[in-house]
Amino acid sequence: MQENPLKQLGSLGQSIWLDYIRRDLITSGRLQRLIDEDGLRGMTSNPAIFEKAIDESQEYDTDIQALVHNGKNAQEIYETLTQQDVKSAADKFRPLYERTAGKDGYVSLEVNPHLAHDTAGTLAEARRLWGALNRPNVFIKVPATAAGLPAIQQLISEGINVNVTLLFGVARYRQVAEAYLAGLEARATQGPPVASVASFFISRIDALVDVALEKIIVADGQSADRAKQVCGQVAIASAKLAYQAYKDLFNSDRFQKLAVLGARVQRVLWASTGTKNPHYSDVKYMEALIGPDTVNTVPVETLNAYRDHGVPHARLEEDVATARWVLEQLPDLEIRIDQVAQQLEDEGVKKFYQPFDQLMAALAQTAGRSTPS
Repeated sequence: MQENPLKQLGSLGQSIWLDYIRRDLITSGRLQRLIDEDGLRGMTSNPAIFEKAIDESQEYDTDIQALVHNGKNAQEIYETLTQQDVKSAADKFRPLYERTAGKDGYVSLEVNPHLAHDTAGTLAEARRLWGALNRPNVFIKVPATAAGLPAIQQLISEGINVNVTLLFGVARYRQVAEAYLAGLEARATQGPPVASVASFFISRIDALVDVALEKIIVADGQSADRAKQVCGQVAIASAKLAYQAYKDLFNSDRFQKLAVLGARVQRVLWASTGTKNPHYSDVKYMEALIGPDTVNTVPVETLNAYRDHGVPHARLEEDVATARWVLEQLPDLEIRIDQVAQQLEDEGVKKFYQPFDQLMAALAQTAGRSTPS
């Protein structure tokens, strides 16, 4: 029998995490089966995932009613439910965390998305969540906004594990890695090693850039052929160059001095790797980004697709020159990749706080209906 393609990825240096969380996944034993049978090594969450889980499941109804009865408001209900799920999932992954000496077995919880441009607010909430979760194998997710960068550096210096989210460009990736290194330097020999991943979002890049490229192709002018060559390639090209930057930074003398003191690399995590364009392969963003010291967090549908027909091979460092060429063509096509990254960051923040607000409104309505008159 052919080995499960998902389990083969581990031998190529990549960890597969699940971009999904829901209570019945944990309590039913399905999460444990994914760990045992697919080699799942971690889990990520975000406000949109929690909104869908709580809204579409009856698993939380009893707890919600009990919390309402105890006078809890919407914010307190949300935090109780999400923290319970993250703690439970982290406990399932704890043996893997111990077995891998802290490399894998993490579960992530995001700070309030409305704090994306508030450094002080992010710091206060990240510290509070870290203390409330009280698990060594959790990450606090902090967005890679301009306000998030100093928060990331400070949290790392305090020994708080950080999953840096909403990364869309190579330039910002370098800033994130620099913030991590500066945090490590401030921490030096204080306490146990801190862990971090840098979550580089993939498919959203193509979803935005392809629209502009397709307009050029339809116009059939002088740039049409070039636009055809780079269409559908910008996201993977960006990821490949981010990985080259990762190698430069974490092979540097600066990091090696920290490694001697026990510091860990900040692995690059590929996020948003579900395929959005139906004309592309459903495993496009898994196949192209397999390489050492990386993580790929995937939605359930992509996990199932790769188990079914994935072809594992280390492709992340193939055709790096072509990746550079792809990005070099964009200015002549009037596409500014830094502007694209900033637009996607802005949209990404909104995509998280909209479902967060919807869930909070629903919880507030439930609490209001149950409040004694």
